[in-house]
Amino acid sequence: MTQTLTGGTLHPDRDAIVRAAPRPYWNPYLIGTLLGLVLLATYLVTGRGLGATAGFAAVASWIAGLFSPEHVAANPVHAKYWNEGAPLASWTLFLLIGAFFGALVSGFLGHRLRFAVERGPQVTDGQRLELAFVGGFIAAYGAKIAKGCTSGQALTGGSMLNVGSLVFMLAVFVAAYGLAYLVRKEWL
Repeated sequence: MTQTLTGGTLHPDRDAIVRAAPRPYWNPYLIGTLLGLVLLATYLVTGRGLGATAGFAAVASWIAGLFSPEHVAANPVHAKYWNEGAPLASWTLFLLIGAFFGALVSGFLGHRLRFAVERGPQVTDGQRLELAFVGGFIAAYGAKIAKGCTSGQALTGGSMLNVGSLVFMLAVFVAAYGLAYLVRKEWL
């Protein structure tokens, strides 16, 4: 067995599917322009911008409503999604499903589709998964109390020059650069 750059071992039977060399990434300026056009089309078709939080909230409200409809009806946050009906009525749920399958197809066509835990040599797979779960939970909680995820805040709010969204993005970059110094040994 040989070591990979991420510190794991190669498994010939599992990694045999990924023998083809990965294709180069697309031009980020082209993709950014296309994303801007998708955002513009979203405004024109739906009357609102992009964001994933509403899809998760619709599913969470629906599940909570199955067990305690009176609680959901009394909660103004959940009631908004509960009154829309089943989560399949929320187009943002389909946005999430499309993003998942789009990433899957992109990884397959780019010869980058594989099961792996990306990590530095000082961290085990279990530690990396625990850190990813904790970070994901904090990001999800923050998105809920901020009334929008990074897609909604940065893309939608930023495109409207919303001061709160611009401050949010500045805070994201400042925090990321500050934290990068503290966790750099985990990846080197």
